[in-house]
Amino acid sequence: MKAIIVGGGIGGLSMALSLHQAGIEAKVFESVRELGALGSGINLQPNAVRELDEMGLGKALAAIGVATQKWSCYNKHGQLIWSEPRGLAAGYQWPQYSIHRGHLLLLLLRAARERIGAKNIVTGHHLASFEQDAQGVSAHFIDRTTGKPLHTERADLLIGADGIHSAVRAHFYPGEGPLHYSGEMQWRASVEMDSFLDGRTQVLVGHRNQRLVGYSMSQEALNRGRVLVNWICEIRMPDTSRPDWDRKVSKDVFASAFANWRFPWLDVPALIDATPEIFEFPKCDRNPVDRWSHGRVTLLGDAAHPMLPTGSQAGSQAVVDARVLAQALLAEPTIEGALKSYEIQRLKPMAAITLKNRELGPELAMQIAEDRAPDGFHNVEEVISREEMAAITENYKRSAGFDSDSVNTRPSYLQIKN
Repeated sequence: MKAIIVGGGIGGLSMALSLHQAGIEAKVFESVRELGALGSGINLQPNAVRELDEMGLGKALAAIGVATQKWSCYNKHGQLIWSEPRGLAAGYQWPQYSIHRGHLLLLLLRAARERIGAKNIVTGHHLASFEQDAQGVSAHFIDRTTGKPLHTERADLLIGADGIHSAVRAHFYPGEGPLHYSGEMQWRASVEMDSFLDGRTQVLVGHRNQRLVGYSMSQEALNRGRVLVNWICEIRMPDTSRPDWDRKVSKDVFASAFANWRFPWLDVPALIDATPEIFEFPKCDRNPVDRWSHGRVTLLGDAAHPMLPTGSQAGSQAVVDARVLAQALLAEPTIEGALKSYEIQRLKPMAAITLKNRELGPELAMQIAEDRAPDGFHNVEEVISREEMAAITENYKRSAGFDSDSVNTRPSYLQIKN
């Protein structure tokens, strides 16, 4: 059996590594000419870290990612609303890692080149079209810059792991239209600085209309007594129609809104001032669709379930998708049956979490505190009880499939018979 994987991101490379582990041939095609250490931070939840560890990447992850110890949310005055342990400190058998997305991609890329061979990771090839028949799938690739035809690949199945702007998804849903804009604009960046808090805490500050996310994402920096901080500022801008994506901007676009956010544990204006490059992203997703799998073709990761970054789920769920799909291909007698089995297991839960992420997810406690005590508080439990806060985060973890019981006790997704 041979699979074409369209897209060389986190989902696509995780898929290639999982198929290799399952004894299935894979070839990855990526539009860009060079895969590099670009991007900002990402949080890998224990459900994804377990899968990466079972791919043999646990030690490599530990060497570059920060094992997150706490998740803490604060109001706009810098007062602590809620803090809870994460990863190993929360009783998981696997850590949660905060990591630079580009460094994670290079880790996966090195492993994929070693295992499936560099010749099977083809860059500079953009999917133009494909067709399938009873025996397989033919995929036609072009140079995206010139439009020149490059290559046609034939395989038994095709997996669309080509992100939120997926060409594979567009083939099946040509009238889907533009991305769904959440009404929130993000400004994202990273900068090395002196440590804040314990250097291993992910923080969220503010409320629905204005907030900051920040965390350390480099173990190497921690080893030097510093932190490489990934930070995100968000402001609700419901009337914008700006289509730009990953646009470099000046801090003057948004920084004045955070000018008073100087807390004893973090000076936000100083953080912004110290950052050399800032990029703007509209927070977007797509509405869930009824099907991912069509005959011998299916979708994975952001191509299947593009979601808002609430709860740090998108990258983690792409890794899990890959493992479930690889196991389905081992377990089912036909490719069509395997792709449908994968869809049955993953589509409804991912549709639910996509919609839930539009409702703030685990960050709901911050909005409750803002609604009930906009001027701050003396005792947070007079505003929101510990039981109420714990229920918000635990319910979200269960709905997303990464509560500790689910992660620690379930059988491996990819069960390989020796």
